[in-house]
Amino acid sequence: MSREGAGVATVPVTEAPIKLTVNGEKYELSVKSNWTLQYVLHDKLGFTSIKDMCTGKGECGACTVIMEGRPILSCMALAIECGGKTIETVEGIARANHPLIEAYVKHHCMQCGYCTPGFVATAKALLDKNSKPTADDVKEALAGNLCRCGTYPQHVIAVLEAASKV
Repeated sequence: MSREGAGVATVPVTEAPIKLTVNGEKYELSVKSNWTLQYVLHDKLGFTSIKDMCTGKGECGACTVIMEGRPILSCMALAIECGGKTIETVEGIARANHPLIEAYVKHHCMQCGYCTPGFVATAKALLDKNSKPTADDVKEALAGNLCRCGTYPQHVIAVLEAASKV
């Protein structure tokens, strides 16, 4: 069934060039106005750590990246509005050998692993802002990240251990 003529306004999709710095590398690409940052990072630039568990509803945290020092849900950001921004993904966090990676492995913070990159990105943003968080600080920071396997207690342990090594 067509929605044309049903009183629904349509917005034309446009295309524009943007520049992004992702994990220290510069990218220049043309994006459509309706593309999310999650789509661009994952499908166009190949950063496979960025997941889409809630199918773009901003409910799970699996697509979390760090943009300009803050954790954001990349499924809720239009790529066209992110031009000129600096973004960090879990690939960059791992390449930098951040203590979170070792702590997450040591404390078995994943079962299926699908949610893990979002947790790690969120935790890294927390540690960048607060290098000595309490367990409550960690729980509050990670509250927007969902894990279907239920590994929540392990995340707190790992983040606090990583904080002691930052």
